[in-house]
Amino acid sequence: QAEGRRVGIPYGRTCYCPVEAIETWLEAGKIETGPLFRPITRHGHVSHAQLSGEAVSNLLRERLSAAGINANGYSGHSLRAGFATSAAQAGVSTLKIRAQTGHVSDQMLNRYVRDGELFVGNAVEALL
Repeated sequence: QAEGRRVGIPYGRTCYCPVEAIETWLEAGKIETGPLFRPITRHGHVSHAQLSGEAVSNLLRERLSAAGINANGYSGHSLRAGFATSAAQAGVSTLKIRAQTGHVSDQMLNRYVRDGELFVGNAVEALL
């Protein structure tokens, strides 16, 4: 629907800064308006169309394979689930995670967090 939503992305503390990566991408692609994530043609030109969900999944699987990771079972959706799980493991509140991911309820978010909180505040830990 091309409405989008505003999401805060802070500067990173490592060499993998998302803000710097986006700024570099915008400059390289000469992107001023429209979709942020776009395909690159076989001639190396940045398209004006948005990158499809299928293309994101293909890119993710390609990069996982290149890193020596079995890419079976991964999709673009895995990035969202991985973020939610990692944030929960780091103790980020569900309210803040939902603000970033766009989930409308904790119930929906819990489907993504998977088993990430099994060891956070675990009752057995207090006995060991």
